[in-house]
Amino acid sequence: MAAAAATTRSSTEEVLQPALGAVSEPPPLFDGTTRLYICYFCPFAQRAWITRNCKGLQDEIKLVAINLEDKPAWYKDKVYPQGTVPSLEHNGKVAGESLDLIKYIDSNFQGPALLPQDDAKRQFADELIAYAGAFTKALYAPLLSRVEMSDEAVAALDKIEAALSKFSDGPLFLGQLSLADIAYVTILERVQIYYSHLRNYEIAQGRPNLEKFIEEMNKIEAYKQTKNQPLILLDVAKSHLKIA
Repeated sequence: MAAAAATTRSSTEEVLQPALGAVSEPPPLFDGTTRLYICYFCPFAQRAWITRNCKGLQDEIKLVAINLEDKPAWYKDKVYPQGTVPSLEHNGKVAGESLDLIKYIDSNFQGPALLPQDDAKRQFADELIAYAGAFTKALYAPLLSRVEMSDEAVAALDKIEAALSKFSDGPLFLGQLSLADIAYVTILERVQIYYSHLRNYEIAQGRPNLEKFIEEMNKIEAYKQTKNQPLILLDVAKSHLKIA
């Protein structure tokens, strides 16, 4: 039900504004407007962006894109001292860290709930979200160290494959769209591209649950509207992360 609601509420494509760079003036900060600061290419910012879209908050939460390669000084000085994205300006305060922020958006704004009421599913969602950081490190490590593959990366993918079979009511982790899916899909989107192009390794091959998960997520408008072209993501990763 949540997936259907999110798709319906996010069906109108949003016009994205150019990213703000070093010479850009800041928006009128702390004027009561809720702003989500992102980078269009960042998987962590994309998590918060998807969550906003899934809850139908395009009017309530304004997107402000930051050019991380040419970052405006005011962003770190006046908005978020860490200087990273995502961050959320809300009620006179700024919160960050993507996995915390998606929970904050889900809890503090109206829209479809993205965590289940069922105790067993809620506990599993919490476990999955807690593992997302380790999963990301395991999958990026071979790319950053320029090795073909690692046992840790294979094990991490196999763990997600198994997790996708825990409940039998749908191709997503909990049967319906949740923060657990959002925590992983932006990383999977990228590593699927990187490993295919740079390692000739298909992450979904031999993992039917993962293949179905990716197919299902690609049907959800709230997510689709945040995606970039695969080769653009590959070029960004090569230049910014120096993966090869």
